[in-house]
Amino acid sequence: MLIKVLRLNIYLTCILVLIVSTQAYADIKISDFVIERVPTIMEENEKSQDASGPVDYVVVKKAERKLILYAGPKLVKSYNIALGKEPKGQKQREGDSRTPEGLYTLDWRNPNSKFYRSIHVSYPSANQARSAKEAGIDPGGHIMIHGQPSSWSERIKLTFADKDWTEGCIALENQDMIEVWDLVEDGTPIEIKP
Repeated sequence: MLIKVLRLNIYLTCILVLIVSTQAYADIKISDFVIERVPTIMEENEKSQDASGPVDYVVVKKAERKLILYAGPKLVKSYNIALGKEPKGQKQREGDSRTPEGLYTLDWRNPNSKFYRSIHVSYPSANQARSAKEAGIDPGGHIMIHGQPSSWSERIKLTFADKDWTEGCIALENQDMIEVWDLVEDGTPIEIKP
């Protein structure tokens, strides 16, 4: 959609330049034409970055592949993400490659992660751990928000892989991970929605 809008804007601009520069229509001015400009997605994101104060809530929308930062009710920034290889549904056990759903806390971070940088999600909750124990299964853990693999060979493989590639974590481009790392403090709640 954004590309179509940009192409339309470029096309209309070219037509106006041709009309105005043509000798037969020298008396027509560009100001005679009104073209309503549609704001780009980038501009909408820039508007949302006006929020003041620290980020105090993080939301992941799995279906939309978005991680969103909030300061109070104001959206600070939104990022594209990759999820676990089996992204639909709640994480049930170790090795199911699902990204968990629910309300957690971002409780600690690793600046030397093998996935650039990483921030830990407090999965499993006490209830999830208890339910898994009663069922006799390992609920898994070590769910992180992280960047791309530090190994170049692993990063190159991802270029040609499916969109969702983690074992259940939430992955960002490294430049986005830098921003999240700087904006989000330990102890920030995170809600992971289906």
